[in-house]
Amino acid sequence: MAIGNFVKRIQDVMRNDSGVNGDAQRIEQIVWILFLKIYDAKEEAWELYHDHYTSIIPAGLKWRDWAVDRKDGEALTGDALLDFVNNTLFPTLKNLEIDEETPMSQVIVRYAFEDANNYQKDGVLLRQVVNVIDEIDFTEYKERHEFGTIYESFLKDLQSAGNAGEFYTPRAVTDFMVKVVKPVLGEKIGDFACGTGGFLTSALQALERQVENSLENREIYNKSVYGIEKKALPHMLCVTNMLIHDIDDPNILHGNALEMDYKDMRKMEPFDVILMNPPYGGSEKDSVKSNFPTELRSSETADLFMNVIMYRLKKNGRCAVIIPDGFLFGTDNAKFNIKKKLFGEFNLHTVVRMPHSVFAPYTSIRTNILFFDNTEPTKETWFYRMDMPEGYKNFSKTRPMKLEHFGAALAWWDNREEIEVDGFPKAKCYTTSEIIERSYNIDLCGFPHEEEVILEPMDLIQVYQEKRASLNDEIDHVLEQITSMLGVN
Repeated sequence: MAIGNFVKRIQDVMRNDSGVNGDAQRIEQIVWILFLKIYDAKEEAWELYHDHYTSIIPAGLKWRDWAVDRKDGEALTGDALLDFVNNTLFPTLKNLEIDEETPMSQVIVRYAFEDANNYQKDGVLLRQVVNVIDEIDFTEYKERHEFGTIYESFLKDLQSAGNAGEFYTPRAVTDFMVKVVKPVLGEKIGDFACGTGGFLTSALQALERQVENSLENREIYNKSVYGIEKKALPHMLCVTNMLIHDIDDPNILHGNALEMDYKDMRKMEPFDVILMNPPYGGSEKDSVKSNFPTELRSSETADLFMNVIMYRLKKNGRCAVIIPDGFLFGTDNAKFNIKKKLFGEFNLHTVVRMPHSVFAPYTSIRTNILFFDNTEPTKETWFYRMDMPEGYKNFSKTRPMKLEHFGAALAWWDNREEIEVDGFPKAKCYTTSEIIERSYNIDLCGFPHEEEVILEPMDLIQVYQEKRASLNDEIDHVLEQITSMLGVN
């Protein structure tokens, strides 16, 4: 099946339905239908291999019971289908009884429908959408795995996602980070703002090659990844994505990883590998900030996620996290203390400066990848600047970043040396003492010759606010030193 044609066929049908308004609702509608189709295919396999398997979905509500059109004139359609979906299917799945003993493979059904909605108002058009989705054969390995690409189509269509600092992370970036971190089968891999599961699927592809034909390894693989996602739509996408990647028991929670006291985080099982692109540009309510020590509280969501990572990374564990430029140059009280903790307790060995427009069209804010491990305090940090590939002025939807663009960075990674271009450092190593002298401003190996990027208004406001806070803090720090030298209170 041509995946692009599949998406277009569904979109064409939904555009004729007055109940579906825009890409966001269209995607959410596709996703809950798709989830039930995939879950039913999984249940057929579980029933085959487990003699006493009992479904959490009541009889009559499984995909095979109501969605499959056997061309005998008995398939639900029109008002009868709408009445079934709105008044039986959704209320039942939203209120499934679960307890501590309910396996995650069944809990996810209720999680998936907690905030889901049926937007279609035309039952005939809904039947057409269901029939198109039912054409996919998820028992065929090749077709099932090819289907994973549909998630990229969804997220690229969801232009509004970037408004809250949440957007699709290009596959090239997730694959590069996994390639460098090198997850090993048996390690526990986490993402506390997992979105649709891009990092987790990149990690699973690396682990899949280590499974071979071992049933024991397959069981380990099935328990390798863990995710938390705050929003309903990406959560359902992630759960579905895990099922497609043969994770039969997806440990993907629907919730906010920041809504837990840091003392409780310390008591939880830590992670061997953390891979993340935390949302940034947003802010959390005061009750969430109060979950962290006073000196580490920040109004920036990405800063708070850095705290979560540091509390939940296992001893000798490894992390790769995408952070905006504001974290690098920021020296306000919270950012200063977060970076002080990072350098003082963890080994921040590498910072990769990424070129602009990596996340186009969602945002033009520059981003960076921090690589660190929980082995020892930082002694030195390498900074490496990735320049825009030759022939590219900007990345875009039609010309996105590719893994091959990381080729030079990968070659440098294992053979590190300082690089200078036109008198400016492209790769350079700095000692921790040099960084402390800069008040933990780690805006190093930047982009000196590149044309200034014209940011979107909200992005521009965010950058200026962060720079103002940083400058104010630097001024206060200098004044404090001067008054101290003069003996003035």
